[in-house]
Amino acid sequence: MPKYKADAYLRLSYAPDRNAESDSIANQKKLIEDFVAAHPDIEIVSERVDDGYSGVLFDRPAFQEMMNDIVSGKINCVIVKDLSRLGREYIETGRYLQRTFPAYGVRFISVNDGIDTANEQNGDDLHISLKNLLNDTYCRDISVKTRSALLTKRQNGDYVGACPIYGYRKDPENKNHLIIDEDAARVVRDIYRRRIDGASAKHIADELNERGVLCPMAYKDSRGLPRPTGGFADVPAAKWAPRAGYRILREETYTGVLLQGRQETHNHKLKDIVRKPSEEWVRVENAHEPIIQKREFDLVQKIAGLDTRTAPDGDGVYLFSGLLVCSSCGGRMTRKTNTVKGKRYIYYHCPTGKKNGCARPVMVREDDLAQCVLASVKAYISGVASLEDLLASIDEERINREEAAKIKAQIADNQVKLEEARQFKATLYENYISSLISKKEYRDLKSRYTGQAERALEAISLLRKEMERTMSSASDRLRWTQHFRAFSTMAALDRRAVIAMVHSIRVMGKNDLEITFRYQMEFRQALERLERYGQLTPSLLAVLDTLRAQEKEAA
Repeated sequence: MPKYKADAYLRLSYAPDRNAESDSIANQKKLIEDFVAAHPDIEIVSERVDDGYSGVLFDRPAFQEMMNDIVSGKINCVIVKDLSRLGREYIETGRYLQRTFPAYGVRFISVNDGIDTANEQNGDDLHISLKNLLNDTYCRDISVKTRSALLTKRQNGDYVGACPIYGYRKDPENKNHLIIDEDAARVVRDIYRRRIDGASAKHIADELNERGVLCPMAYKDSRGLPRPTGGFADVPAAKWAPRAGYRILREETYTGVLLQGRQETHNHKLKDIVRKPSEEWVRVENAHEPIIQKREFDLVQKIAGLDTRTAPDGDGVYLFSGLLVCSSCGGRMTRKTNTVKGKRYIYYHCPTGKKNGCARPVMVREDDLAQCVLASVKAYISGVASLEDLLASIDEERINREEAAKIKAQIADNQVKLEEARQFKATLYENYISSLISKKEYRDLKSRYTGQAERALEAISLLRKEMERTMSSASDRLRWTQHFRAFSTMAALDRRAVIAMVHSIRVMGKNDLEITFRYQMEFRQALERLERYGQLTPSLLAVLDTLRAQEKEAA
């Protein structure tokens, strides 16, 4: 009767499909079977297989099953192909071989290494320790090379993840490129649209569930797409939740930006994942086709920073929530409802009040405010339309050439100043050690020329950006106007229009508002372009003066 009852332990670090046994596992099995056939004192009780598990960590399912066999007394022998199959971590592998296995009276055999703890000569501790150290070093080297290769691929705009974000799938012709999953993308676009319209994340989730729209994990399961496992991802019959909507609304990947390397492990021996700061993420623009336009994404992020409390009797956000500012104290205004003699009045007021430091608390009725804002918005849209017409009438190509020539001359002038400052700085130290100037003069002159060089560099940088804007096509420069033209036919204000066009509203009184529109800087630059060439109408000149006054006051 065999003296030793053994577990044959088989492991492979990587397997494309953990449900299918790999060829390497089969080879390990054959080698161990041949060894046991030549040793009648050993009987294989069971085979424990970890196919697709790293040797660095020991929380592998089959390995733990083998340890249970040892503790329960089911086996007293462990056989592996070679020592690296048991593990590649030097300290932990050594602990099992030198402490745990001997404590339970377990014989350990590594066929290819010639290690057999039943034979004192073949189970030499130094021999085993050297083998473990080599395996550990190999694993660390592989980890470094793998990290480096992944970083290079990320920087090149290659997608290296296993589970693409909801709305995308891997390109069948290039697994490192994302393509739009149109069915899921429609849901993503709808979530953004409803959020801009003023719907809360909870209301959006409820709507999706009522319509029977599958949540991201359920959708991926229904299509056989790869997805994360564990935790909430594996909850049966999962539904849309507000947090799922929030994740989608915050995900910049939908704009065509590939963000990778957001988290990492401390090293190859630790599996705990840590979140990296956003400035360390690998960011690649235009890596794939966007589902959401950048201006829509930015708009949603702006909404996230506003007061977006919903009405008690509804799911939508108030029309002016988060946008109104008291001109006296700068505090956010809040919405109130009063009922007098059965008539309902809605108004916005400054909650700070005189008692808490507001010199002139402001209060305005919602209907008066809406009329005033609507009139201002329509006038602004009209100004944008007039701007487009005037810019279309001038010779863009000629103007671009003339402005480019002026900017080039300014860049060249600053480059001369930069070079002069650098040359002066280079001779200062020689003059100092030659006693031509004092220590104080050296320090003062060095500071002066350093400042001149920095100012010249900054000017060159700004001028080059201006050159890029100048040489861009008229359509590129005026792309922002589409944002306003989309609302040119509106008859009444809604939350979407207000959020899309207005940045903030300072309230001085019933009909006295100071509205800061979105893209004001671009509007001012276009107006100044017309002004330089004498094409500015009196009405647009008034708009330009207003914009300049607002910017001056803000500064």
